[in-house]
Amino acid sequence: MTRTRVLMVVEQLRRSTPGGIGTYARGLMQGLGELDPADAPEVELLASRPGRKGWGGGDPLAAHGYPVRSSVLPGPALTRAWDRGLLGAPAGFDVVHAVSLATLEPRGAVLVSTVHDLLWRRLPDAYPLRGRSWHEAALQRALHRADRFIVPAEEVASDLEKAGAPRGAIRVIPMGCDHLPPPDLEAGAALLERLGVNGPFLLSVGTLEPRKNLVRITEAYRRIRGSLPEPWSLVVVGPAGWGERVNPEPGVVLAGMVSPGELSALYSMTRLLAYVPLLEGFGLPPVEAMVFGTPVVASPLPSTAGAAFEVDPQDTDSIASGLLTVATDTAVRARLELAGRQRAAELRWSVIAGRHVSVWDEVAAAKHGGHRG
Repeated sequence: MTRTRVLMVVEQLRRSTPGGIGTYARGLMQGLGELDPADAPEVELLASRPGRKGWGGGDPLAAHGYPVRSSVLPGPALTRAWDRGLLGAPAGFDVVHAVSLATLEPRGAVLVSTVHDLLWRRLPDAYPLRGRSWHEAALQRALHRADRFIVPAEEVASDLEKAGAPRGAIRVIPMGCDHLPPPDLEAGAALLERLGVNGPFLLSVGTLEPRKNLVRITEAYRRIRGSLPEPWSLVVVGPAGWGERVNPEPGVVLAGMVSPGELSALYSMTRLLAYVPLLEGFGLPPVEAMVFGTPVVASPLPSTAGAAFEVDPQDTDSIASGLLTVATDTAVRARLELAGRQRAAELRWSVIAGRHVSVWDEVAAAKHGGHRG
């Protein structure tokens, strides 16, 4: 049996802040590495040239264990060339898989594109104009270029079908959540000490941007802080984005970016995770936290599948009530811990990767007239 040759477009991993798409790309490679070699495809990675840190010591992407094809172009120039059709995929592959809407002409291969969400259409005010324009143009290119689409949830599949993708070309595959390392408790404790956080705390994780709803989360925290057994801090982890900033509040601590080991430690040490975006295509932080048995207060999300304490993201009182209940009610906390661990166990990257391989094999077989090997 001939193995499917797959070129993964992982330009997101060249960015200083790869975000959730970068986590997806790394998790997918992790899962592929956990498959039986007999079931795994031949995978190579495609991205722009390494940054200055990579020139002397080789390409950092090679650490994932796959051959890397690096362009001579830097990231912005390469993606513009892809957008305009000036550069396409190199020859010799059955499938080109773009892990985001940054696609390229597959040139003889079959293109699979992962569409994480179409939220700029549903919540335009939560995106800057330039971002909305790029996403819409990128979506139209993907609709023209791709033969299959992978989405993380049925809601995204519905949005994508309304945008023009044939329903039969869309495959729903959730994201995995077992990508974080074991908690680095020493580093986590040192981080909290530097931040001036002593004792129990609440946690929120996400980019500081309007869609993540951090203004309401911090206001809800302010309302319940005096009702907590002690004035526990709210630690906010994540990079700065754009839009309205989180107002300084007593007890609200902005930690910025943290290492994966520190994040695992914070998940394992916190009383709860508060993740209440206005809308989300999937929602990774809640299921990352559930791996460690952390109770989660969240909007209704595809990722949590009912394993979180759900609140109305538009209602600050609902968020506040959820935070206070989950922070202090022992029975509720025990129920959420069990449900969360069960949900996280369903989202192993090895299983997710296997489902991707099935899609790749399917489109490769169709490309070769239904015969492989």
